[in-house]
Amino acid sequence: MNLDQFTAANASTESADPFERENSYTLDVAVDGTVMAKAGSMIAYTGDISFTGKASAEGGITGLLKEAATGEGTPIMAVEGQGHVYFADGGKKVQVVELDAGESITVNGEDVLAFEDSLSYEISTIDSLAGSFAGGFSNVYLQGPGYVALTTHGDPIVLEPPVATDPSATVAWSETAPNVEVNRSLSDMIGQESGERYQMRFDGTDGFVIVQPYEEHV
Repeated sequence: MNLDQFTAANASTESADPFERENSYTLDVAVDGTVMAKAGSMIAYTGDISFTGKASAEGGITGLLKEAATGEGTPIMAVEGQGHVYFADGGKKVQVVELDAGESITVNGEDVLAFEDSLSYEISTIDSLAGSFAGGFSNVYLQGPGYVALTTHGDPIVLEPPVATDPSATVAWSETAPNVEVNRSLSDMIGQESGERYQMRFDGTDGFVIVQPYEEHV
């Protein structure tokens, strides 16, 4: 294609929704006030926008999301002003979910891209996974109303409980909660140092679990 065709085919689009996938890998947020986002995820913006880091030793999602591989924190930033901000995260696919009032979802901290500040939120850690993830397994509880954008390696799969999942492939869950199981009798077939195998087991029949076709060892 020529230059005009290229620019027309890849030009940004307008939407009435505040959170919109510009393409499979890029989120377009119409900011009018404050939006929370993963630090380092901004790739471009238009308008009058400011970015403020929210990393601290404590304080919910305005504190640190622990990185499992190093135990260090991933800071969250407040995006404020008026304009459009484009977010992406390592070529992962963007998934946009709108939560109604009272609806909630819990997301792996590594897979949160951005969310409206109208959502209530809380960060927690599954310490029983500390043997598999240094520092445990951090996740973010988000309650509507408002939009949240997640990221996945490839196309996600939504499963209904009862189901057991690999923690490294588990992106999010709603209206259910996991119990961590360790099977010490299984030999390690992938060469990791630990001979233990961790699973997240979601019992009952309510809610759903989102997994990705990728084991994210972070």
